[in-house]
Parts: sequence; C-alpha cells; structure tokens
Amino acid sequence: MTRALITGVTGQDGAYLAALLLEKGYEVFGLMHRHGSEEAVADRLRQLGCTGQVKLVDGNLIDLSSLIRLLQEVQPDEVYNLAAQSFVRMSWNQPLLTTQVTAIGTANMLEAVRIAAPRVRYFQASSSEMFGRTGDRHQNEQTAFHPSSPYASAKVFAHCLTVNYRESFGLFACNGIMFNHDSPLRGIDFVMRKITDGAVRIKLGLAQELAMGNLDARRDFGHARDYVRAMWLMLQQPQPDDYVVATGRATSIRDICRIAFSHLGLDFEAHVRVDPAFLRPVDVDVTLGDASRARERLGWQPEITLEQMVGEMVEADLARWRRRNG
Repeated sequence: MTRALITGVTGQDGAYLAALLLEKGYEVFGLMHRHGSEEAVADRLRQLGCTGQVKLVDGNLIDLSSLIRLLQEVQPDEVYNLAAQSFVRMSWNQPLLTTQVTAIGTANMLEAVRIAAPRVRYFQASSSEMFGRTGDRHQNEQTAFHPSSPYASAKVFAHCLTVNYRESFGLFACNGIMFNHDSPLRGIDFVMRKITDGAVRIKLGLAQELAMGNLDARRDFGHARDYVRAMWLMLQQPQPDDYVVATGRATSIRDICRIAFSHLGLDFEAHVRVDPAFLRPVDVDVTLGDASRARERLGWQPEITLEQMVGEMVEADLARWRRRNG
C-alpha cells in the first residue's frame, strides 16, 4: 500500500487530495498543527467522509526536528506540501508569519526529506500569485516571477528552493503552480466563497448588501477537485518537473458576482458595493494560466466548469444556512 503524507490536510486542497488518494488505495497521513481538538480541525475531512481514514499526526513546519521524526515514523512514498499562510491580504499585515510558515516551512520540509526520506516523491504547492503583474497574456512555466505581495514573495522562495533541491540533491520534487481554485470547502475569507455565501445570506433575508474589493480583477478559476488530481499525476511521472495548473479562462470578480446572484434569481448590482477597506495595497489585474505542459505530459485537463463550480458552492452555502437557521 502506497503511503502519502499531506501537510495542510485539513484545508480545502488537503481534504480533496486525501479523499482522492484514499480512493486509489493509499494509506494517508495528515500533518496537523494541533491548536484545537482533532474533531474541530478536521471538519473538511468529515464533509468528504474521510474521518477515521486519514491518520492525523502531530508536527509543525517551523520545527525541523518534528518533520524529520515524522518522516522516519511514517516512511511515506509521497509527500504533498500544501500547508501555508495562504491569505494574500493578510500577508501585508503579517509578513513575518507568512515568511516563516510559507517560505521557511518549505525549507524545513525539503531539508527533512533530504535527510530522512531522500527517495520520497515530493510535491510543492506553488501559486499563480508568484507571477504578479507580468504583463503577459498567459502565464506558463517559463514566465518570469514578479511577486506583488509578501505571500507571493514567500511562495517564490519556496518554489525556487524546491527546484534547487531537485537539481542539487536529486530529489524527485515537483512544483505545481496552482491558479485560483475553489469549492464548497473553501474558507469564507476567500473571494469566491465570500461571494457565494453573501449571495445566499441576501437571498434568505439575512443581509442586504455585500461589500467587496476590486470587482475588475480577473482570475483564472478552477475547481479544487480537478486541481488535486493534477498534483497526484505529477508524482506518477518518470521524471520530476514543474507544471502550471489552470483552466485558461479568466473571469472578473464582477462576473463571478453576476453568476452567483443569478443562480438565486437576484440582480447583483442591487446588492454588491465596493468598499475601499477590501482593496489590496497592490493588486494583480489578471491571472491567466497556460496549462499546455500539464495537458501534454500529464494528460490532465479540468472537468468542472466555472458555472458548475459556482452553482455547487451556492447550493452548499444555501444548505448550510438553512441547517443553521433550522
């Protein structure tokens, strides 16, 4: 039985990846930073029916010794490093924490792999935020990085260090440059979920308006279920490499609002307003990925459309609020 260790297993991507690997017959271990009860932090795993199947283990990305010990105990065949401080807007307020977890945490994980499990296949979750304001119509694996936030800068460090460890120590280490991806498991602090949850609350009479930031920003949105499949495919290849994972379609936040509100029979323009408090100090105008390498080498392509994803998220939020309100 193939063993996999997932950091960030209680997040959106970690939960979907764990479910995918379990379906494939893996034994799955999930790194959990224990700051609460296991039941509380594993809610996403519970929603996917994985509770009790994923073995949650203690560890911390900023404690190298705990990672070495963990690798020695678990002896995984594959490691998926998904953990990060991943709120872009928060990274301006907490740049040192973001660097410690997202950048130095990756350095610790790579060093632990080099020392304790050099034959493991390693996946690093990189981000389209690394490209920043590139000016290119599409971003691919050769596009230069121009990070526009502390989060993006930390991700660039983690990405480049993964390449360094692959080239310097011969590790089977892959970067997946993940463009925006969402699902009903996405946290409320992320823009897509904020929109779907806000639309539902307005539909149910629990709110009158939704305050947003830059409505003209355009993002390449996909579904997390599709994207974790790409992660797995990367580690099944004969040679490690880096891959952009994206849909190739950019949609404005304004149009996301239109799709979500329309699903509920609402006019978004009557309820959505721009609040300067939600504007980023520096924003990226557009992200648009070219996933040609993933299509050609991995045989990967997205299967869930944007409209299907938004509808799924709206229906999930509708069900949540109805349960909450009896």
